[in-house]
Amino acid sequence: MSQPDMSQILAQAQEMQAKLQEAQQEILATTVTGTAGNGLVTVTMTGGGEVTDVKIDPQVVDPEDVETLQDLLTGAFGDAHQKAGDLAQEKMGPLSQGMGGGGDPLGGLLG
Repeated sequence: MSQPDMSQILAQAQEMQAKLQEAQQEILATTVTGTAGNGLVTVTMTGGGEVTDVKIDPQVVDPEDVETLQDLLTGAFGDAHQKAGDLAQEKMGPLSQGMGGGGDPLGGLLG
């Protein structure tokens, strides 16, 4: 059985690292939108988890029922966070599998 060529292994590792960095940058540059209440509340965030926009339909702003609005905001944020995680898995998953393990497909991007 022959020994693997170290220079070839190093070249492959450098190529994989470049692909991972490219995927991370693509994730960070992408935005996702989470919704709740059939679009009454939307939360937009980057693939890295930074919230960039929140929209609330005026019909859900009821001083007598603040709890519903809070629930909708929590739901929209959760939906956006899930979509950011799905995006990261889509972009990073195949690369992390190529490195011989599952690991954290988000690379710590979402904390």
